[in-house]
Amino acid sequence: MSLLHQALVFLAATVVAVPLFKRLGLGSVLGYLAAGMVIGPWGVGAVSDVESILHFAEFGVVLLLFLIGLELQPSRLWELRKTVFGLGGLQVVGSGALLAGVGILLGLKPTTALIAGMGLSLSSTAFALQLLAEKNELTSDHGRVAFGVLLFQDLAVIPLLALLPLLGTSDMPSTEPGWLSTLKAVGVLIGVVLAGRYVMRPVFKAVASFHSQELFTATALLLVVGTAALVSAVGLSMALGAFLAGVLLAESEFRHELEADIEPFKGLLLGLFFIAVGMSVNIGLVRTSPLLVLALVLALVAIKAAVLFAIGKWSLRGTESALSLGIVISQGGEFAFVLFGLAVQFHVMDKPLSELLVVVVSLSMVTTPLLFTAYTRWGRPRFNKKAKREFDVAPSEDNPVIIAGMGRVGQVIARLLRAKRIGFTALDSSPENIDFLKRFGNMIYYGDASRLDLLRAARAEKAQFFVLAIDDVAASVRTAETVLQHFPHLTIFARARNRQHAYQLLNLGIKHVTRETWSSSLEMAGELLEEMGLTYSESHKTIERFREHDEKLLQSVYPFHKDEKKLTEMAAKARQELESLFEKDAEQKAS
Repeated sequence: MSLLHQALVFLAATVVAVPLFKRLGLGSVLGYLAAGMVIGPWGVGAVSDVESILHFAEFGVVLLLFLIGLELQPSRLWELRKTVFGLGGLQVVGSGALLAGVGILLGLKPTTALIAGMGLSLSSTAFALQLLAEKNELTSDHGRVAFGVLLFQDLAVIPLLALLPLLGTSDMPSTEPGWLSTLKAVGVLIGVVLAGRYVMRPVFKAVASFHSQELFTATALLLVVGTAALVSAVGLSMALGAFLAGVLLAESEFRHELEADIEPFKGLLLGLFFIAVGMSVNIGLVRTSPLLVLALVLALVAIKAAVLFAIGKWSLRGTESALSLGIVISQGGEFAFVLFGLAVQFHVMDKPLSELLVVVVSLSMVTTPLLFTAYTRWGRPRFNKKAKREFDVAPSEDNPVIIAGMGRVGQVIARLLRAKRIGFTALDSSPENIDFLKRFGNMIYYGDASRLDLLRAARAEKAQFFVLAIDDVAASVRTAETVLQHFPHLTIFARARNRQHAYQLLNLGIKHVTRETWSSSLEMAGELLEEMGLTYSESHKTIERFREHDEKLLQSVYPFHKDEKKLTEMAAKARQELESLFEKDAEQKAS
């Protein structure tokens, strides 16, 4: 089958299955799995080359880990060390030991049971994080612990892969000693860290100066794929390399733009990965030994869920959060496929056992969305019957204000908010402006604020206020239209360059519009009047009278701002009214 026909099959299966499963409340992940089972070699056989598709689709997991890395600043990652290495290590060792013990009781050799147990102790990063993201629970207590445990599991793959040559023998000739492989791996990791700190940012700065969205996207993909390929070449996990690259760019001003550019590719490839997992399920093995497969799947999920529940009960101090943690990462993981495949090559595991465990891992992934949906629908409400107090829910870390445009106006507003310790997210499309402001300690992100994906990456859905301070009139109006259409809950405070710009913003329905030089011009006029002999009270009264009159004129003229003839007539009339008002003020003062 040609690549075009394969793409047609995948897209058709996705378009049919995913909406159907989401409508049933089962989530998109289960929809992808079901689609894969139907079109795969054990279904209608529309696609047969499952292995190559699975390898290609693994880039979805790579991109997912890169985006996760972008969300974690190095300081924040250090704060998670207890969760990652403490709870994560406890989960892998605890689950692995119990599962290995079950394997020995079933007659497996100790070395085989050890690799099987440790491989089954790993969970699916892609499944769990996608499920938490769909439920908007990534920042919940159990979501944070789940992420830390999953991160440790990704790190644990490295020593497990290194352990295989020590436990068995390989048919593949060894090309270099183990110490040299380790040295290469350490060298590559150090190189990635140094490049991320000293090379990546100048490269993105240079690319951004060309103002080409396609070039920026291509550079972002090159960074992720290149880092993953480099790390993979020395035997490390591609996902780990991508995660490291993301962490190193987490404090960069290009973070939101990178997130917005990578997100569509991540979504497509991750969906393809889930379909490939569904295709790889050996339905023939399920037909021949259904009870054995079912028993192993239930045992795997039950043992991992029990260990995770115990960890959650101890660390989270709450039954509801502990149950959520136990369910969301109770499945097997995609790295088990790699581990069991290599275990066969090193004669640590027989091929029939490897195929059986791959089926068990794949079907355990199917159980997670079902269990989580059932728990959310029927189990969780029991724990939420009591009304929550104000601080039962962790406060959101999302900023209440987004400032688009860090020119003269945006900078003043940002300084005031910072002085009041009010969090804000600042966006600007000028690399030069960003460089200048960062020298004074400002944290600004690069990107075109009129792009919907960038606004989503900046968490506009969680903000409350949007300060529109973009200098370019067309870009300002375009951004206002995007915000009003997709984030109507945001209260917009817009800066207008001139009267015509103000009319365009008012025409969109924005209520809070301030002309850029209006207040400063009135303030200067007031000082001028005082120097010319008026008292402060007189000049202040004059300025306020003029301000009220002009604001009233702006609103009355606005409906006719495109009618030049009407506009001229109304302006002339307004001048006469203003002169008349000042004449009356002068007469009252004289009398």
